[in-house]
Amino acid sequence: MNEEDRIVRRNIHVPLTCEKCGKANPEYKGVGEYKCAECGYTMYDDFGLVRNYLEAHAGATQSEVSRETGVAMDTIRQFLKEDRLEIVAGSNVMMTCEICNAPIRSGRYCPACALAVEKRIQAEKAAEHKKALQGFGKGNQGESGAIRFRR
Repeated sequence: MNEEDRIVRRNIHVPLTCEKCGKANPEYKGVGEYKCAECGYTMYDDFGLVRNYLEAHAGATQSEVSRETGVAMDTIRQFLKEDRLEIVAGSNVMMTCEICNAPIRSGRYCPACALAVEKRIQAEKAAEHKKALQGFGKGNQGESGAIRFRR
């Protein structure tokens, strides 16, 4: 596939035209797979290429997957951080939590730090909500009955 026939979305190469017949905008079928409505040819974005390779070669290293699929190592790392891929159990190589540096197989945080981050986000949302409600209706204090409606 020519580079002009693909678009980069969040560093993931997506096919724009069918490799076989050239028809534009193949239909997205899910999990990195695209199918041409004209000729039925199936194509894959970067995630689809990596997923298919790993299904056939379980336990392959990141550099091997990158070399064999042509997908950049940074993109594969992005899939791991997004929890779209996971390092196999028992691997010598692990990722580390961005907060406490604990070993993890996918994502950005270990379970304990993920819970702490979620609690902090919820607390911030609650504080914002409380702040937004503060003072609601206070402009009418002291006014009674019909006076409020004459403004």
